[in-house]
Amino acid sequence: MFNKTMQHLGEERSVIRELFEYGNARKKIVGEDNVFDFSIGNPSVPAPDFVQDEIKRLIDTVPPEKLHGYTSAAGDPEVRKAVSDYIETKFGIPMSANLIYMTCGAAASLAIAVTALSEEGDEFVTIAPFFPEYRIYVESAGAKLVVAPSLKDFHLDLDALGRAIGKRTKAVILNSPNNPTGAVISAEELMALSSLLEKKSAEKGEPIFLLADEPYRELTYGAEVPYPMRYYHDTILCYSFSKSLSLAGERIGYVAVSPFACRKDALFSAVCGAGRRLGFVCAPALFQRVCAASLGQSTDVGEYRKNRDLLYGALTEMGYECVPPEGAFYLFVKALEPDAVAFSERAKKYELLLVPSDSFGVGGYVRISYCVSRTTIERSLPSFEKLMKDYRPRSF
Repeated sequence: MFNKTMQHLGEERSVIRELFEYGNARKKIVGEDNVFDFSIGNPSVPAPDFVQDEIKRLIDTVPPEKLHGYTSAAGDPEVRKAVSDYIETKFGIPMSANLIYMTCGAAASLAIAVTALSEEGDEFVTIAPFFPEYRIYVESAGAKLVVAPSLKDFHLDLDALGRAIGKRTKAVILNSPNNPTGAVISAEELMALSSLLEKKSAEKGEPIFLLADEPYRELTYGAEVPYPMRYYHDTILCYSFSKSLSLAGERIGYVAVSPFACRKDALFSAVCGAGRRLGFVCAPALFQRVCAASLGQSTDVGEYRKNRDLLYGALTEMGYECVPPEGAFYLFVKALEPDAVAFSERAKKYELLLVPSDSFGVGGYVRISYCVSRTTIERSLPSFEKLMKDYRPRSF
């Protein structure tokens, strides 16, 4: 009667969303201040004042029929030009507005890019840990997701990545700063990855693309995030303003096709076709304009740094193990038993909502999203201590 795969996806929410909804239900029972919800990456720092001011300015000065009407399917031409000019000025890439496609956030960007590239029998390689929805986007496009492990510090294991890339590989999906670990891929790593992809592309006889997922680009704590197009020609970049401007609920971002990519114009046409097929045409018109006026600016990353330092310092002092994140707003903490799902379930006993790592492609960890209020972190620390005491006498 209807698509069973879609029914399953609707009935089985992601682990992150399941915990988020569980937390909402618990707050109604025990009170909002008594539930420590570290499940979802919903920015806690408000959108900057200049964003609010730009929204008001646009509403006051632009006729409603222009402000709220349809734009071109690929986005408002002036907005696309503003984005391409920003990329050229900031990163030294000779970008064209004709290679920018405005989207409903990073999720739409990734779904569009994967669909644009996918042909029968294709494989997409990503590095674990990875954002769980990658699997949904890839499999929905009729392709297969191949997972390569990372090193212990969550940086690139190029040998493992080389083994994962084969004749059917269409693209490598790279997320830096990384969700869930906070790792930032260095320029040296990106150069090595580019060399590997060039070698593998030559062996295959056609390009293997680099699909760069970058919603956390501005959220770093001193680490430099190299721009992938400067290192590898066949790059498609997926960007979102959700985290940099705290606009997660507005769903606004873009796909940028490298001007150096093989058959770039045909590739961009495929991006447009994928947007059409998936129904992702004409991204929210008001927020296209808002973001065009906010390029190069970001929310107060210092607040996330304070949260990171507070939580990382307290948990490691208690005995938890974690690699300090270089970016984004997540701690990837080693669970106190091999079964991360069981550990996450036990944490609920203390009203701690921690995302088990299994759906991220690795076992034995939990993701803690620290884009929450400072008060939530401070109030949660006794619960983390109780959870640790629950395990301290045990040996695994």
